[in-house]
Parts: sequence; C-alpha cells; structure tokens
Amino acid sequence: SFSTPPNVLSFGLFPRLHDTNDNPPRFDKQTYTINMTENNPIGTLVMKLNATDLDEGLNSEIVYSFTLYTSEKTQDVFALNVNTGEITVKGTIDYEDMKFYEMHIEAKDKGNFPLMGQCKVIVHVTDMNDNYPEITIQSVKNTVEENIPVGSVIALVGISDRDTGDNGKVNLLIHQTIEGSKFAELILTKPLDREQQAVHNLILTAVDGGTPARSGTVSIIVHVLDTNDNAPKFDKSIYNVKIMENSPIGSLVLHLNATDLDEGSNSDITYSYSLYTSEKTQETFNLNPSTGEISVKGMLNYEDFRIYDMELDTVIAVVSVSDKDSGDNGVVDLHIPHNMPFRLRESSDNYYELVVSEPLDREKVPEYDITFTVTDKGSPPLSDNETMTLELLDVNDNVPQFPQSFYTIRVMENNAPGALLSSLTAFDPDLHENQYLVYFILEKEIANTSMSMLFSINPENGNLYALKTFDYEIEKEFLFHIEARDSGSPPLSSNVTVHIIIVDQNDNAPVIVSPWRAHGSVVEEKIPRSTDKGSLVAKVIALDTDSVHNSRITYQFLLVTDATLFSLDQYNGEIRTMRMFSYRDPRHQRLVVVAKDNGDPALSATVTIKLSTVETAVKAYSDMTEVPLEYDIFSDLNLYLVIGLGSVSFLLLITILVTIVLKCQKAKPSKAAPPCRNSVISERNSTIADSTLVSNDAYWYSLFLAETRKGKLVVRQPDVHQIQTSLTMSSTTFYISLTRCLHFFRIEKNIHLTCVTHTFT
Repeated sequence: SFSTPPNVLSFGLFPRLHDTNDNPPRFDKQTYTINMTENNPIGTLVMKLNATDLDEGLNSEIVYSFTLYTSEKTQDVFALNVNTGEITVKGTIDYEDMKFYEMHIEAKDKGNFPLMGQCKVIVHVTDMNDNYPEITIQSVKNTVEENIPVGSVIALVGISDRDTGDNGKVNLLIHQTIEGSKFAELILTKPLDREQQAVHNLILTAVDGGTPARSGTVSIIVHVLDTNDNAPKFDKSIYNVKIMENSPIGSLVLHLNATDLDEGSNSDITYSYSLYTSEKTQETFNLNPSTGEISVKGMLNYEDFRIYDMELDTVIAVVSVSDKDSGDNGVVDLHIPHNMPFRLRESSDNYYELVVSEPLDREKVPEYDITFTVTDKGSPPLSDNETMTLELLDVNDNVPQFPQSFYTIRVMENNAPGALLSSLTAFDPDLHENQYLVYFILEKEIANTSMSMLFSINPENGNLYALKTFDYEIEKEFLFHIEARDSGSPPLSSNVTVHIIIVDQNDNAPVIVSPWRAHGSVVEEKIPRSTDKGSLVAKVIALDTDSVHNSRITYQFLLVTDATLFSLDQYNGEIRTMRMFSYRDPRHQRLVVVAKDNGDPALSATVTIKLSTVETAVKAYSDMTEVPLEYDIFSDLNLYLVIGLGSVSFLLLITILVTIVLKCQKAKPSKAAPPCRNSVISERNSTIADSTLVSNDAYWYSLFLAETRKGKLVVRQPDVHQIQTSLTMSSTTFYISLTRCLHFFRIEKNIHLTCVTHTFT
C-alpha cells in the first residue's frame, strides 16, 4: 500500500530594506585649526571639510552651512561651498584687523527629517610685513631761539607700525638709532649758532625689522632765530688819527665801521662815547650815532690839547700808577692775572684802562676779585698791588629751564575734580624780576574742548590740577605743552611737553550680549533629547569696556541642575553636553552662568538659560519601516505599560512551560511541526517549536527594553498568516482571544526576518 505524504508548507521572507535617516553626518574632528598668512588672494582654498553619513541616497547627501555662531565679519571674509565643503577666501584678510577667525560649520543631510553634525574651524592669521612705518609729528618747534639750552626738546615724534613682531619693531634714524616706544623726542645735543647755520633740515627715517624692511620718512625744518650773542667789532682796537689845528668845523676826522654778525635789530649799531671820554673831547668832536663818522665840532688848538682820547670800547676802570723815582727806577709795569676775562690797555702815560676781553656770564661767575700788580724796573724791583672787587649786574639772558623735557603723568580715572596731578617747576638762574616765572597752558583743542577746560596750572608755582573727572572708556590720554615765562624785558620763555595717561579702574561690569534676552528675563532654549556627547548647546558672550587687563572675561556655572550633564569653557563661554541624556534626566534644565572680569575687585554679570529637551517627531511608514515616535519614553503611562507587558509575558512563559511538561508525559509520537518563524523549517517536534517560541519571546522582550532605553520604539504590523500558522503549530498550542496585542519586529540588513507575536487578553 502507498501512504500519502503529508502536506508541508514552507515559505521564506526576503524583505526589501529601505534606509531610514538614522545616522547624522559626522566630521572626523570637532575642531580644525588652520594657519594662513594675511593678504591671501580671493579664491584661495583654506581647507576642504569632509563629513560622512552612513545612510544611503538622499539621507547621505550632505549640505554644508555656517551656523548662527559664525559672525557676519567672518562670513564676509570666508566663503563655504554648500556642496563640497570647501572653505575659500572671500574678502581681505588683514592681521591688523583680525588676529583669528572662528567658523562654526554645520553639515546637514537631505533626509525628510534631516540630521546634522557640527564642527569648528579656527583660522589663525600670520602677520606679513605689509605696513610701512608711520611717523607723526606730535609737536614741533619750527622756530627756536639761537640760545635755546642743550637738551631742549625740538619735536615730539610719534612712531607706529601696524605690523607685529620684528615687522613692527621700528628704528628711527637721524644721526643715531632710536629704538623704541610710541614717542621719540628730538633733542638738541649741542648749542645752535645762527651765524653758522640758520636753517636745519632734519630727515627722520623710520625702518622696521621686517624682511624686506619697509621705511617711512618725514622732514622737519627748524629755523634758528637770532639772539643778540655777537658784540659789534671794529676792524681795529685803536685808531691813531692826525689832524691839523684850526681845521674847519665839520671837517671829517674818521669814519668808524663796526660790524655785527647778528641780524635784524640785533645788528643795528649805534655809536656813542663811553663814560670815560672826557667832556672836553666830546665838546670838540662830534660822533654821528648812525654812521660812526667823527667830525670837528669845536676849535682845535695844538697849544691847548695835543691828544684827544675817545673811548668807544667797554672800559671797566681807569687805573693810574706813579713812581717817585727817576730813570729806570721810575718806569713801572702794571699787570693783572692772566686767567680773567679782562685786559689792561695803556691809554696814556701811567694811565691804564681795564677793558673786557671775553664775554661775561654772571650766572657762572657773579663777581671778580681783580688784583692789580705794579712793578718798577729798578734793581731790585719794587712792587705794589691793589685788589678791586667787580660785581656783575644781571641781564635777562637765560631762559627758564624745566628739570625734564617730557613729563608723563598717570591719573586714575574717576578722579575728584580739582585734584593735584603734579608740580611742574622750572628754574631761571637770573636774578630779581628776570627769574620770576609765570606758568601757562598753551591752548590746544581736543574734540572742540580747550585744554584750559580740562586742566589748570597755578601761574606762580606750576601746580597742575584736573578740572573734571576723567573716564578711561572715553578719554585715554592727553598731550599738551606748558610754558614758563620770566618777567624780564624782553621776557624769555620755554615750554615742556606733558603727557597725561588716564589709568583704567574696573568700573564697568561685563555685559552679556549673547544669548540676548530682555533685562532680567530667562533665556529659553530647546535641544533634541538625542543630542550626542560634546554637542554645543549654547554660547555665552560677554563684553567689558574696561582696559585689556580688567576686561578679560571668564565664565563659570553659578547654578546647574545636573553638574554631570553640561560643561562650560571658562574662556569662550561654550556650553556643551558631557554625556547623552538618559531617561532619568529631567526634561527641563536650568543653567545660571556668571561672566566675571579680571578686575580687583572683580565685577560680574549673570544669565539664566532654561533648556528644554524635545523628542524627534516622526510617523510610521510601511510594514517594514523602523521609525521613532514622539513620546516620552518613561512617562508614568508608559511605565505602567511596560510593567503590564512584563507581567503578561511572564504568565505566558509559565503557561508554555506547563504545556511542554504535559506534552513530554504523553506517549504519542510527535507530529510534524507546522511552518513557523524561520524561513525554511524542517520537521520538528512541538517541544522544539515551543521552546523556540519561548526563547524568542524572551529575546524580543529584552530587545524592546533595550531599544526603548535608547529613545526608540519599533513597531511592526501583525502578519495574519503567521498568526494563523502559529495557532496550528501543535495540539498543545493555546488559543488566546486577540482582545489586545503588542507586535514587535526588528529589521536587519542581509538576514532573514524572524517574527514573534505576543497575544494576551
């Protein structure tokens, strides 16, 4: 007899897998650092970013863009190709304008629900020697007196070069190299002599230290004004003229011609008799004060006067000597010490004149003790001496002198009006009214404000006062001149440069400019709950208008809901996640950030940021599409659902175990197992099938818990055919009414689909 083979139904499931956008684009680095020189031409490639996306199709196509944290200035200088990720030069890169640029780049895929990744590109600009040194004349004396003291400041020169390093080190060349600061003084090193050089053309050259070096020049022309430092000089010291007696009145005796090397009124010469010319001589001869012509004025009689002595030199004294001896014993010789600016001139027999031979300076030697020594020619010679004290009278020939040629005065801002800044006292070595000094501020306007509105000086003692309270954030320095003038006739004066530097106080608290919020309000931000570790959440930016030292800002948390969840960079204010969010983390996070400056005492400002985490919203697609749903994974309702599911699964497991035990106790042979979840299932006994079902049930329940902890819930539509097949697996399979069921599935590429269906009432 022939037996009919049992009908065996087998089938395989070969699903076509569709990619879902579950992988965000990723950069190989979080931060890229690039060094490039300034003045690179437009179009120069800075770098090419390359983000990768493990998805396929549109889900893997990436679009690059700048984020909101990239400043407009940076976007004006650099261009980003949205498709290739190439960053190129778009504008002018100038080191003197910006030392570095910071770009925040976002890579976003083209999925229906696009995912994104971020990175930061920092471009450090290297300085090139592209700026010429600049010389600015802060103040200059284009005309100076000939007798200006050595060490006087002729000009105050400002030196600057916008480059840095060796490129910005400037040497100022005149006759020597001056390395240095922002200001250089052009100082007189030796006395001026207008008679030798009346105009000085000074070429100042500033050379920087770059390679190749760049230079700048400026010309300063200084005119030397004449001072009356040259006495008139005759071509002879003594003129001997013979004239006939009874010469007619008006007859020309001599035409004197004195010359003076000075100019202007200082070279105008007036001729006159000295005090030592006798009245008789003055009555006999006429001296024209303008031309120097000497003519006969009265009757000349040889019998009355044979010699007329007319003194036109500076005679200090007339000394007469006598000796009662006769012959050689009565011949005398008069002399004075050789180290004095005087000399003796014999005017007539036994009369000597003491005249000046060198210029006198009362400030060096106010008086002289002149010893006259007379010696005869006898044997042995006899001698006598007489000492005369000569006291010099003062003339106003010295300009006031300041101890320093340049004063730098530091004034703390917020000073009290009327505060004493410094005492600028000059010295004049002259006497009496010639040394009485009066001080003035030379008028100069800054921003339509006169210096006399800002400062005052006591005209008697040179005390300098501030008339207003200064603010470093508005006014940082002042440069002006103070003049000291004596009371002589004519008055002499000199001036000094005063540089007032306002010193900053920490009187401005930081101001938080980002994230912007109304005064006193809370900043609210929303972030995905699936945010990765290290993601940028927010960036706090604060500004301080104080000086560089006081305005240095540091950031720190004042209050944070979970200190393990967020980190704050103390220098740039970036808030980033330290880990991923878990189901235990609250949905709302409160961060209080304090921005503190570097002053003493420090000032600060705070901002409160309220972060709300949101889930990614999606909808289910087809039967085989794994999609996340909008839900709060561990809300109270879902927690109860999981507990209920666990309880039902446990009861189902117990039931299946009891069934297996009962089946093993029966003596009947096993029947062929009906097709189940495997692609192709050979004949198996029901014990194997049931145990497979039990183990797979436990697996899918564990998988569900794991996936939900990751923030994902996977859903699969029920397969009616498989449900029917499962119900006919064996005679011991229980039928449970499908009043409520949960269906789970898992899709994996390149494998068969394994299905499990839990049913419960």
